[in-house]
Amino acid sequence: MPGTDNTVGKQRGRPFQKGQSGNPEGRPKGSRNATTLALEALLDGQATALTQKAIDLALTGDIPALRLCLDRILPPRKDRPVTFTLPEIKSAQDASAVVSSVLEAVAAGEITPADAAEVGKLIDSYVKAYETAELAGRLERLERMTSQ
Repeated sequence: MPGTDNTVGKQRGRPFQKGQSGNPEGRPKGSRNATTLALEALLDGQATALTQKAIDLALTGDIPALRLCLDRILPPRKDRPVTFTLPEIKSAQDASAVVSSVLEAVAAGEITPADAAEVGKLIDSYVKAYETAELAGRLERLERMTSQ
């Protein structure tokens, strides 16, 4: 290509050094997007009318409008605290008793199987952390014994 030699000196590559931008302070806190501001200005004063229209559509059987209204009335369920008696874990061997108590809680209807699965993950993480700490302690003791 004959014209490429003339553009090589003009190409800048990266305009800034890696990790450094042209605006090191960044966007000011609390600043709002111009599009959001424009949309809010358009909708200002129309919220009541739009809400009423969505309700009217939902009442006439418009499924998306109905879903929108119901999502606002009853939002999707988020995690909730789970309360049930859990034995204390003092060793990795105690984990089997704890898992057994979780299964009993599911069988008694105190917690859901999904909640039990999450609690099981927590128990597993605790046991792994406990075993890792115990192994590190053993290794440290062995190193002290061999260095003496």
